Amino acid sequence: MPDPRLQKLAQLLINYSLEIRPGDKLRITSAPAAAPLLREVYREALRAGAYPTVRIEMEELTELSLRVASPDQLRYVSDIDRQEVEYFDATLNILADENTKALSSVAPERMAARQQARAPLLKRRLERAAQGELRWCLTLFPTQAYAQDASMSLEEYQEFVFAAGRLNEPDPAAAWREVEREQQRLADYLAKHDRLHFLAPGTDLSVRVGGRTWMNSCGHRNFPDGETFTGPIEDSANGTVRFTYPAIYGGREVEGIRLTFQDGRVVEATADKGEDYLQALLDQDPGARYLGEVAFGLNYNIRRFTGDILFDEKIGGTFHIALGQSYPQTGGRNQSGLHWDLICDLREGEVFADGERCCAGGRFAI
Repeated sequence: MPDPRLQKLAQLLINYSLEIRPGDKLRITSAPAAAPLLREVYREALRAGAYPTVRIEMEELTELSLRVASPDQLRYVSDIDRQEVEYFDATLNILADENTKALSSVAPERMAARQQARAPLLKRRLERAAQGELRWCLTLFPTQAYAQDASMSLEEYQEFVFAAGRLNEPDPAAAWREVEREQQRLADYLAKHDRLHFLAPGTDLSVRVGGRTWMNSCGHRNFPDGETFTGPIEDSANGTVRFTYPAIYGGREVEGIRLTFQDGRVVEATADKGEDYLQALLDQDPGARYLGEVAFGLNYNIRRFTGDILFDEKIGGTFHIALGQSYPQTGGRNQSGLHWDLICDLREGEVFADGERCCAGGRFAI
């Protein structure tokens, strides 16, 4: 018998997150481990009148490609991939890794080559989303690998995931609509200000956001969710930030990252572990050294670091910045094949908006 919370999750993803309508062409991308959730999502999509197409991806094949493919094969983008970017009305990606470290020893320049080749697809997807032509959502199915990364048993991790998504509440959709209302208050406040100043242990960073749009991320693009974000003015970041948690990209961890910005650009970058990898990512294209996003984590049901950015960037009482590609709907203009979120804990810090303290100890008072 299906877990009723998976049924709730499927209903939320199809009806609340993606707002599927009759006739929508929906692509569902998943891994074999997510079959219990995939089955329920497919059922709900049919009930909603969609035309679902399922893509099953295996992490072993991605690993093989990155290790074995020739340079030409790494950079190859099929016509089908290009057509799919234009074809679907909505996409759902269900993460379900069984080995989160499968790509940890792949040469970073090979990963960068793949990302650079596919950067136009990412850019086009973001453009369609910004224009309201494409609805997309990213979610996660609990696996032993994610539980192990989070230092939890599978059962404990499942409970963590369901609590973060408010799936234990009688009406999860109503709960997320309340989140939407509360976060919109903060987004409206931030939209009235220009200079943000972040202070925390090892961090003294300022960015400008005047004229940019603050997005209320409340379960429509990520699930679970809980953040508000924008694209900072590209040449405005100045100062230093020390990131509290390890940053993970392509299955590799970089710990103790410290970045110094001057007029928007990273001019100094160090790490306690994985510094060579950090430098390789920063050097993959000109936009990788500039910010594409600044955001606040607002999901206070997520209180601990788990090693998965889908959850960690939403930890209540944190802020994160993303190096690389901007989201066009924010007004951000930075372009890159990279979009890498890095998290700083504000629970021992504070934030000023145009000189007015608006956040202390990880909580906003506006």
